[in-house]
Amino acid sequence: MKKVILVLCCAFAFSFASKAQIQFGVKGGINYNSESIQEVSEDVIEGADSRTGYHAGIWLRGKLPILGLYIRPELIYTNLESDATVSLPNSSQIATTYSLQKIDLPILIGKKIFGFGNIFVGPSFQYILDADFAFSEVPDVETDDITVGLQFGAGVEFGRIGIDVRYERGFSDVESRFVGQSGLDNFDTRVNQIIIGLSLKI
Repeated sequence: MKKVILVLCCAFAFSFASKAQIQFGVKGGINYNSESIQEVSEDVIEGADSRTGYHAGIWLRGKLPILGLYIRPELIYTNLESDATVSLPNSSQIATTYSLQKIDLPILIGKKIFGFGNIFVGPSFQYILDADFAFSEVPDVETDDITVGLQFGAGVEFGRIGIDVRYERGFSDVESRFVGQSGLDNFDTRVNQIIIGLSLKI
């Protein structure tokens, strides 16, 4: 059911490509993921210090007949990593990296201000492609496929170039589980992040 909802959202978002006054472009940038591993006892995972990640993708923007608003769906690949120390049931500890790759589909409603600025807000649907620790000694991880968050922020545009800063807050828990390893807890890997993006209008 969740995958059906995601497909419908993608179809809704990119149906705007067939309409008039549609702008299209590419974008990329950096992400800082805070609180990357939550709700787990410190005797299982310690640290979880976030690294700077990255994203890249495409966007569309179309005018809405409401108070000068626009809608901007995006399709983005995001990679995030966190340093963590995992305590295994045999009492050994391993310093490793937790890596998360996902596809984001933010559907933003925005408004231009002062001719070159804009503000925006909207839901972000996320499909998690892979989540795992770097060392083979740490058990594999299973995680929820689809989650929902909220993005809001502001940006400026000068000609074909734009830059924006946004904050993303995860609405739902992302329940992650160690596979085939008893004695290790489930943990929450929802994504709360600051996103800085550079876009190019094509």
